[in-house]
Amino acid sequence: MSGQMQSNTIAPVPASQNTLDEPVHTTILRDLKIIGIKLGHVILPRGKGVQALKDWDLWGPLLLCLTLAIMLSQGAPEEQSALVFAIVFVVVWVGAAIVTINAQLLGGTISFFQSVCVLGYCIFPLTLASIVTFILSHAIHGITFTFIKGGVVLGGFVWSTISSIGFIRGLVPPARRALAVYPVLLFYLIISFVILAE
Repeated sequence: MSGQMQSNTIAPVPASQNTLDEPVHTTILRDLKIIGIKLGHVILPRGKGVQALKDWDLWGPLLLCLTLAIMLSQGAPEEQSALVFAIVFVVVWVGAAIVTINAQLLGGTISFFQSVCVLGYCIFPLTLASIVTFILSHAIHGITFTFIKGGVVLGGFVWSTISSIGFIRGLVPPARRALAVYPVLLFYLIISFVILAE
């Protein structure tokens, strides 16, 4: 058997996209900058946010989920802290997966990981609410704290819901938007309830 072997050469990756040769701190700083930009789109939802979150990543949602789980587990009794951490982690990721599958079954034009990314970034207001209530729990007690905590968590719920609906509604056919938005409301309502129960 004789013949020539053909080699399929792969074009080199441009230096701007090659991250294997750059220092670790440069990669981390670039990723943190991207997370900050995406959080900015959640904080102030506007039209450009959908395009920014189409370039999905799971680092931001993971950091937000871990922060939320740590905050809630710190406020739980010692023997229940690991259980609270696990419950929060499972509720966030399984809930995001269920909402994503629902949106795709309704004819949504969003990929699985894009939707999980959007839902994960949109828990930022609820994570912020858990941090605020954790800090306030050490300064305020009694019925006053209960009302303040309820108001802060309600604000986080509304903010998270409005942010995520702004992203989701443009990616689902108009006739099925209500069916796609309802599970999003339930998702953030359950997370809000977990924060209130802490």
